[in-house]
Amino acid sequence: MRTAGTGRAIAALAALVTVCGCTAQAVDADGKPRGPIHIDVTTTAPAAPPPATSEDPAKPPATSKAPAKPPAPPPVLWSRGDSGRDVRELQARLRQIAWLFDGPTGTYDDLTEQAVRGFQGKRGLPQTGTTDTVTWQRLLKMTREPGHWDLYLMGGQPADAPDARCLTGRVLCISKSSRTLRWMIDGRTLTTLPVRFGSTSTPTREGQFQVYWKSRHHHSTLYDSPMPYAMFFSGGQAVHYSSDFAARGYAGASHGCVNVREEAAIAQLFGEVRNGDKVVVHW
Repeated sequence: MRTAGTGRAIAALAALVTVCGCTAQAVDADGKPRGPIHIDVTTTAPAAPPPATSEDPAKPPATSKAPAKPPAPPPVLWSRGDSGRDVRELQARLRQIAWLFDGPTGTYDDLTEQAVRGFQGKRGLPQTGTTDTVTWQRLLKMTREPGHWDLYLMGGQPADAPDARCLTGRVLCISKSSRTLRWMIDGRTLTTLPVRFGSTSTPTREGQFQVYWKSRHHHSTLYDSPMPYAMFFSGGQAVHYSSDFAARGYAGASHGCVNVREEAAIAQLFGEVRNGDKVVVHW
């Protein structure tokens, strides 16, 4: 029989169990012990969130990128100090578009470098003064293929083989084909010079002649023009220095004489040639 006091004791014990969350020995209605009952009053704590990161989990992890390398400069074809036929073509093409007025000389000199730099600057290219592949391709598109005498406008061309009549004695051997003069003694060439001839209306005569008169400070009364270092070989035709040839090259012509553009060279030649020496003008 359960009394009121017994009921209050059971209630107090239950409250204690609820508060403390421990394991108590239970009793039945008559106060006798029953099997143990475990009461767990603890609550499960929420799982801790993952540590915060600066990465967005929805995005793949960022990878570090190396800075892009600048493009390699175009290959250089020719630069100051180079020489040869290709440099002549470069100079001839620069002359066509008025970036170069001297030459072609076949040597990449300071004037050529300045002309290339000006051409590059006008077209928004790096102003290096060297001719790279980009500069060359741009120049090719703006110009035409130069002819042989465009390349050798101011001389420098190789001489062709001497005429058979030039192989003996003292000879001014003059070729219209290569536009050159060889000063030869007994088949040996001592000097080679570029020369210019008369126009179609005043052609230089061809054949074998001899020097019959030398005139150091000659002046033409017929054409009112200077003919220094003149060595006459056929009427009024002579080998002499021409300032016009020196300035314009093969863009001009003589009145039938054989013009020389290198003053120092013809001054020396004038001192070596004698009256009576042979002159051969040939193709």
